[in-house]
Amino acid sequence: MKKFLNDPKNFVDEMLEGIYLANSDVTYVNDDKRCYVKASPKPGKVGIATGGGSGHLPLFLGYVGEGMLDGAAVGGVFQSPSAEQMLEVTKYIDQGAGVLYIYGNYTGDIINFDMATELADMEDIKVLSVVGNDDVASSVVGEEHKRRGVAGIFFLYKAAGAASEEGMSLEEVARVAEKAKDRTRTIGVALSSCVIPEIGKPSFEIGADEMEIGMGIHGENGISRKKLTAADPLVDEMMDKIFAEQDYKAGDGVAILVNGLGGTPLEELYILFRRVHQLMSERKVNVKHVWIGEFATSMEMAGASVSVLHLDDELDRLMAAKADTPFFKHFAK
Repeated sequence: MKKFLNDPKNFVDEMLEGIYLANSDVTYVNDDKRCYVKASPKPGKVGIATGGGSGHLPLFLGYVGEGMLDGAAVGGVFQSPSAEQMLEVTKYIDQGAGVLYIYGNYTGDIINFDMATELADMEDIKVLSVVGNDDVASSVVGEEHKRRGVAGIFFLYKAAGAASEEGMSLEEVARVAEKAKDRTRTIGVALSSCVIPEIGKPSFEIGADEMEIGMGIHGENGISRKKLTAADPLVDEMMDKIFAEQDYKAGDGVAILVNGLGGTPLEELYILFRRVHQLMSERKVNVKHVWIGEFATSMEMAGASVSVLHLDDELDRLMAAKADTPFFKHFAK
């Protein structure tokens, strides 16, 4: 293991200390650095919270700020935060209009967010939840409820955050997030493993000349392992999975997210996007919003994912809205 760290047991908390020192517009509550919130919640606005394991920056913490989320609770690397931590975040960001939870479809997160919802109800805070499940590789059509939430959850954050800033009610913000969820699909590919600091060795083995399509962001099994191919045929194979599920007609609009998993050069992500754009152009689909970079990582895993949001007029407007967080800035179009 070659990493810039001190004691592996302090990896998460020292990372958080660095973020707080670098960004005065975020803070923590209940004397717990893992309960991460906006320093100044906006009165009267629906609060939006997320959470999950550390090791995925900028996912979770990185999207707390203007136009997106209001708080996040994080656990250890690839470990869920506790229900009590989520409750502390919820109490702080509730401004009288209720709180929406948006999180990924993982057993530990579901259990703890459901428990946090019950605890919030005892505090007279209304909470609704939307669970991201955009990974087309993790279950078949008809069983989407079994799918993992991966990088496409970014679109849920963006849509719900903008809707909340517009002053929509809790029910309307949840509706927008559900619509974004239903219209988002993601497929990923991994080229290498990653190392959890407290374990100190790769979490799985993959050959130097191999790739695994559909691997999850914690190293969960994909749908096929094969020899590494050129970029264009790889993107073609990945996008076939998305095109099989989403009916993009000529003139439709989409938002595209090409996400690096932590160890992939930005240059390579643009090569992947080039082919995604070509495939959309062949179908006369308008690529209206594009984000390329690291949005949901898996420590230092080499690999990438492609997420596509099928836009309608409302989602197009919300994707275009301003957002300003420590890790993500978007100027209104």
